[in-house]
Amino acid sequence: MTDLYQSQCAMRRMRKQAMDRGVIAILDVGTSKIACLVLRFDGTDRFRGADGVGSLAGQSSFRVIGAATTRSRGVRFGEIDAMNETERAIRTAVQAAQKMANVRVDHVIACLSGAAPRSYGLDGSVVLEDSMVSEQDIARALASCEMPDIGEGREVLHAQPVNFALDHRSGLNDPRGQIGNRLSVDMHLLSAEASALRNLLYCIKRCDLELAGVASSAYVSGISSLVEDEQELGAACVDLGGGTTGLSIFIKKHMIYADSVRLGGDHVTQDISKGLQVPLAVAERIKTFHGGVVATGMDDREMIEVGGDTGDYEHDRRSFSRAELIGIMRPRVEEILEDVRARLDAAGFEHLPSQQIVLTGGGSQIPGLDGLASRILGQQVRLGRPLRVQGLPQAATGPAFASAVGLCLFAAHPQDEWWDFDIPVERYPARSLKRAVRWFRDNW
Repeated sequence: MTDLYQSQCAMRRMRKQAMDRGVIAILDVGTSKIACLVLRFDGTDRFRGADGVGSLAGQSSFRVIGAATTRSRGVRFGEIDAMNETERAIRTAVQAAQKMANVRVDHVIACLSGAAPRSYGLDGSVVLEDSMVSEQDIARALASCEMPDIGEGREVLHAQPVNFALDHRSGLNDPRGQIGNRLSVDMHLLSAEASALRNLLYCIKRCDLELAGVASSAYVSGISSLVEDEQELGAACVDLGGGTTGLSIFIKKHMIYADSVRLGGDHVTQDISKGLQVPLAVAERIKTFHGGVVATGMDDREMIEVGGDTGDYEHDRRSFSRAELIGIMRPRVEEILEDVRARLDAAGFEHLPSQQIVLTGGGSQIPGLDGLASRILGQQVRLGRPLRVQGLPQAATGPAFASAVGLCLFAAHPQDEWWDFDIPVERYPARSLKRAVRWFRDNW
């Protein structure tokens, strides 16, 4: 735990150096695409009001000056499967983004969607030495949290204080400088498989880049796709990616739960490929242009033509109805949504004051998905697009870029985490376990 704490502190320092230098890259390593954005940070707020973008979420402090995407290779279920292929794909995306930005980048902040994330809720409290809350008091309070046994081969990805209480006053965002006797803290801890994180770190090192931060895709997608009211009152963000579907729950502007389902849009494509006996590339195109999940009477009459593999188009040409295509796609989409529903139920989502669900990610663009999702997940479902950020090319403003845009916001204004405070070494949290579910049911 100590070396992890130190590596996270080192990444935070690197991020600060990159920000001082003014340029940092964002890398979204997904199963279907790898996206790289190059950000320029400007100490002043001279961009404010330009492009019709306000200062919401600190967007005014940076501008996207380079962007590139490439088809992902060597990534399965959001985790690196073939190191050499992934390295080549990352190099391709980073070099193209650098070329557009006309600047060299040394530091990247990356996110990954796999690695089996697990959430825990911790709490701790200390008596104040002085009546005024200092940074040191917050560090002591965080150190007093009872550390869960996260299991062998797992590491802490995020450890964020989500609520402070001073004596009888709870719901404080930042108690520093306030007067009281006893400081309590609630913390959300997200763990992930260490091997997946180390593979990503090693792959980025092989690309001659320094990793200045790592985040969960489910978390950053929520940052960019949920509007402020949703983050405040309670909402879930469902990020339908290619290989995995990420899930995060926010309340009081903090993430309090995250999970992922090992199913995504690529599984729908594979079903089409097997069902219609066409190559994967053709299946992807059919899904994009003709896909859907709700069949009407017209779909029996709408015919889709495909050619075969031999190159003799006339000989191989065959057609099928859109209703058949929907019949192949719908069961898999339902399965993904049912899995998401089960995770939301396990997290106690129904106990939140608001039950808004926002669908984002490339897979959320299937026509009719919002209607099907509201039947399976609950009434309040909407499709979410990421916030607009300065200089983002039009091609990168769709839901498929939710995690990339969220990572920009995370890079510009990371939330306070455990390693941002000088925690006394002998007091590393190390005791018992309390699952997130029970914790936030009791604490909100």
